[in-house]
Amino acid sequence: MTLSHTDCSIAKLATGIHSFDHIAMGGLPRGRATLVSGTPGSAKTVFAVQFLVEGIRQSGEGGVFVTFEERPEDIRANMRGFGWDIAEYESAGMFAFVDAAPQPGAEVFTGEEYDLATLLARIRHAIEKVDAARVSIDAIGGLFTQFHNSENVRREFLNVARSLRDLNVTTCLTAERETDYGAVSFWGVEEFAADNVVILRNTRAGSSRRRTVEILKMRGANDQKGEFPFTLRPGEGFVAVPLSALRLSQASSEARVSSGIEALDALCGGGFFRDGVVLVSGATGAGKTLLSNHFLAEGAQNGETALLLSFEESEEQLFRNAASLGIDLRGLSATGRLRVESAYPETATLEDHLINIQQAIEEIRPQRVAVDSLSALERAVSPEIFSEFIIALTAFLKERGVAGVYTSASPELMGGASVTEMQISSLTDMIICLRYVEVYGELRRGLLVLKMRGSNHDRQIREFRISGDGFHIGEPFHHVTNILSGEFSHIRPDAIRDVDVIRRERDETRQRER
Repeated sequence: MTLSHTDCSIAKLATGIHSFDHIAMGGLPRGRATLVSGTPGSAKTVFAVQFLVEGIRQSGEGGVFVTFEERPEDIRANMRGFGWDIAEYESAGMFAFVDAAPQPGAEVFTGEEYDLATLLARIRHAIEKVDAARVSIDAIGGLFTQFHNSENVRREFLNVARSLRDLNVTTCLTAERETDYGAVSFWGVEEFAADNVVILRNTRAGSSRRRTVEILKMRGANDQKGEFPFTLRPGEGFVAVPLSALRLSQASSEARVSSGIEALDALCGGGFFRDGVVLVSGATGAGKTLLSNHFLAEGAQNGETALLLSFEESEEQLFRNAASLGIDLRGLSATGRLRVESAYPETATLEDHLINIQQAIEEIRPQRVAVDSLSALERAVSPEIFSEFIIALTAFLKERGVAGVYTSASPELMGGASVTEMQISSLTDMIICLRYVEVYGELRRGLLVLKMRGSNHDRQIREFRISGDGFHIGEPFHHVTNILSGEFSHIRPDAIRDVDVIRRERDETRQRER
């Protein structure tokens, strides 16, 4: 199934905010008014300004900004953080303000006393002055406070929208709402009078907040349905993360890459797939980070570019710990073939982390990427948000043919299912489980290739050890059962012979089938 990004029913004007234009399937209906409604902090003003700025930068279209609350000088200052020099656009004759905010000490008119025609004349003059194709009216509720009831508000809203349509401009009007999932607008009529309605939300998600955008309606035009996360980025502004942009169209490669551990390559039938994503799951200290380090070092030592994304340890910690196990990450970093990015998950939203990762991958074009660990990213967000992140990141890696390794921590020391593993097991191509095994009072480690799409693989739980020169895989555990569940037990001595006979017969059968 292919989703169209264009719509032939109503001509659309690309906002220039590319991620939003994907959701809107081409942009906002040309020549019409769009109501952008949201609670405080939901980025309404940023969206309204960016709508004008992108028109100037990408299409050479003039823009007019009508403000009922903030002063023009405040808006100029606030938008510099996004890299938008409003004063420069004004000097170039491409941007004009209409300051409709009440002036201190000015007489307030209400109802029929309010002269809306004067305001529209000012807007018309500004449009003609900069040859504007776009108009943003910020905090239009400031206009409607002049009127007594919702009937008057609806009438005047339609009057404004029709007057602007007659001027052949596409308009964005922002309005406050009281709650993220309550009434769309303050008066309850604006959304019915507007041709199109976009809702911006700033909801609490765990210990942080999450912004989302939803197109509630678009008369005569199609759009993507649902809520889509977005973030505000310095130098970029409004950036949405639409999962609907993902496509199951990436090519599939038969090429293999080494894990950096020869014995593990043999268990996998010749190594990891070049465009595959591997999940390494295990309890704390089981060897997840070490396995991912082997994977990255193998690529970097052979001339590939590798990227390590660490959300639990600093770069210096990673270098020190890897060196104690025989892996020179510091030296590989010095050559430029390995790049390490470290950050606490709480320093940004998951959407920001995703965009940062994507930008790093686009910048250095790595052949291998490791994320250590997903569990750290998961702890401060809801399962839904985390699942969206994994889907988007995995699709991004696959589209670019990058070999990836994710690590995740199992909540139980001796086994059991990981919440993260259950969330993303269907999205990864391969799962490696690392487990602790107690053998007569001694703690050992076990490894199992749980799944590997498109390839035969070893299905035995093998003992491995970690020493000063890395990761070493040995023989299977023959006399211990139920290791994965964490409720393992030792086979009785009198039953060991029967088990060995069964294994031998199984191995002989497999050999004949080959």
